[in-house]
Amino acid sequence: MVKLVINGQKVSVPEGTSIMDAAKKVGIHIPHLCFLKQINAIGACRVCLVEVEGMDKLVPACETDCREGMKVITNSPRLRRTRRINVEMILSDHATDCAACVRSGNCSLQTIANDMGIIMNPYENTAEKDRWDTELPIIREASKCIKCMRCIQICEKVQSLGVWDLQGTGHRTTVGVVDNLNIQDADCALCGQCITHCPVGALRSRDDRDILNDAIDDPEKIIIAQVAPAVRTAWGEQIGLRDEESTMGKLVCALKKIGIDYVFDTNYSADLTIMEEGSEFLERLAHKEDYAWPMFTSCCPGWVRFVKTQYPDMVKNLSTAKSPQQMFGAMSKTYIAQKLGIDPNKVFSVSIMPCVAKKYERGVPQVNDSGKGSDVDLVLTTRELDSFIRSDSIRPEDLTDEPFDSIFGEGSGAAVIFGTTGGVMEAALRSAYYLVAGENPEPDAFKNVRGMKGWREQTFNLKGNKLKVAIATGLSNARDLIEAIRAGEVEYDFVEVMACPGGCVGGGGQPFRDGYEMAEKRGEMLYDLDKANRIRFSHENSAVQLTYEEYLEKPLSKISHHMLHTDLEEWDLSMLLEN
Repeated sequence: MVKLVINGQKVSVPEGTSIMDAAKKVGIHIPHLCFLKQINAIGACRVCLVEVEGMDKLVPACETDCREGMKVITNSPRLRRTRRINVEMILSDHATDCAACVRSGNCSLQTIANDMGIIMNPYENTAEKDRWDTELPIIREASKCIKCMRCIQICEKVQSLGVWDLQGTGHRTTVGVVDNLNIQDADCALCGQCITHCPVGALRSRDDRDILNDAIDDPEKIIIAQVAPAVRTAWGEQIGLRDEESTMGKLVCALKKIGIDYVFDTNYSADLTIMEEGSEFLERLAHKEDYAWPMFTSCCPGWVRFVKTQYPDMVKNLSTAKSPQQMFGAMSKTYIAQKLGIDPNKVFSVSIMPCVAKKYERGVPQVNDSGKGSDVDLVLTTRELDSFIRSDSIRPEDLTDEPFDSIFGEGSGAAVIFGTTGGVMEAALRSAYYLVAGENPEPDAFKNVRGMKGWREQTFNLKGNKLKVAIATGLSNARDLIEAIRAGEVEYDFVEVMACPGGCVGGGGQPFRDGYEMAEKRGEMLYDLDKANRIRFSHENSAVQLTYEEYLEKPLSKISHHMLHTDLEEWDLSMLLEN
């Protein structure tokens, strides 16, 4: 432990603690832009500068360790002048059209500039010109980049892809795609973690709200929306609803106010996914010599892109089951349309997702099998949904609880936990046990797969079959796991991977608050919903049972395989397949 004084307050912290963390311990906030704990502590923005007694120069609090007897000042007149100049300099190289920025009202630079009272900037604006295809799912606005390098560090350290890098020298230094590649050629997984960790609006996902608006305006279209499990944990965050107020009933109400005709739950097709993927796993297990091992989950398109670009020889390990989004899309233009008594050619299928990569996935030709165009016509992220709600002046206090439309609003607790890391594995094991044993296990029999550890493993006994499973969350952990498998250091039967740390609850399309990681808290909300659900097993979903009885026959049937499975080896990685 070392003892120091910050703004007259005595502080005792472990050796190696930064001044920023020590100040936070005693309630002193030091403004910053580039800092991300354990990921980016490089002092690039020079906003967190502090004075240390005995030192002439100011030092960055984020990368300066506390020392015994140190006396620190965080708010002197000299610091105020210097910080203001530094922020003004950043603003001079930044497009300050805040009213038309996706991050307006949720921007760290905007907040700091407002807090400092910067009304006019004495420096000429020299913001970089934008050179980017705005039809891509992920968009970089160079004119807003503040060179904090968070995107570089997140992509390299957390996702192990290294898509972003510094380019140029001197005042021409900027952030761009590594090796001056086009983003389409850089093996980007489209996870969107660079977006959620950018402190300004330099990175964003493509905004597709106008497409929905045009569809609503078309009297020939019937809008069917599905809502992903993870969306329910976060949709209220940016419209002023507390967690306990952000019910699915109010979300259904908001979607109906917007003009959606039918609102269903992706949990329905998540349960379908479990039936197909669980049955596929048991089929592979029964003919082990015919398949590559372990079997990987395939519901995360960011993970699928990662495997196809980094380990193409292991694509055959992926389950052939489509994601819940695409299964729902296929059903919406076939069986669901039939049950609703509507013309499937008029269906406009919308999915509300916590994910940027889903915008890419919906355009892949190999996932569109209904024969009615794209199975999913449009993907909106949770953030886009919130923006649509706000733009329609829908006030939170005017929302009432409305049920999902019957019958495809039914979902099990197993489907709910799809949205968090380990959830797909746990849901699959619950139903796999039933399919083998003919009876349900205890609902929480496989809860040991839960947690936020980046790579974890468990061994279970499935009625005489010893199964070793693993879960990886975040692509760097996925890479470590795959390398260990290839080196023969570990052996597994079934592996779940989600590209985003914490799973879909921490997805690149979710609302974000700078400096806060929300995935763990949101994941706990999903487990609470699972526990409270009257149905805890995918195979007990009556809508799923009826779907097989009336349309799909059984898991892995010929029609199930056509509608609910895909050839991942044939997937095109182009980002501009169909918008």
